[in-house]
Amino acid sequence: MNVVTPKRFTIDEYHRLIELEFLKESDRIELIRGELIQMVAKGTPHTVCGSILCRQLDRLLGDRAVIRGQDPITLPSQSEPEPDVAVARGKDEDYLAHHPYPEDIFLVIEISDSTLDYDQTTKLKIYAEAAISDYWIVNLNVRQLERYSQPYQNAQGEFNYLSKQISLPHQSVTIPGFEDVLLDLNRVFPKVVNA
Repeated sequence: MNVVTPKRFTIDEYHRLIELEFLKESDRIELIRGELIQMVAKGTPHTVCGSILCRQLDRLLGDRAVIRGQDPITLPSQSEPEPDVAVARGKDEDYLAHHPYPEDIFLVIEISDSTLDYDQTTKLKIYAEAAISDYWIVNLNVRQLERYSQPYQNAQGEFNYLSKQISLPHQSVTIPGFEDVLLDLNRVFPKVVNA
């Protein structure tokens, strides 16, 4: 009996598809565990939050880090996700030859509303497996920040984070790798505007 299996792509094959223009930026595709995943369209609260967050991080960190908004990072699991925000070491020019690797990354942030379950499961596991030390989810549904740290692998071989902390919009949090810098969450969560 023949078993049908999906074709999984390596990162090199994925890059080749982009070079050949088989995949275009407008396709909004990311590579997760070798599979091409269509990214969900973002609503206005998600877009506004991403814009504000990148601006705040850039203002707070300046030239001390690279703030990447919706740009790829390369993980060893044949994954090249495009997190909403990644804070990486060095300067922008350091990533001309390749996207940031896990060892380059201080923090990965996903902004979630309709993708919350995916970000709390699939994305969380691939970031933990890659030993990304800090992963945040800006949970727009309940207006809270979920901060995950201390990636580990359990006895069954599954990856997760040991620590999960919840922070609310009226609080400030330290940015991983920059303990002298506080991010005011009140400035991150978009204000609800009644039409």
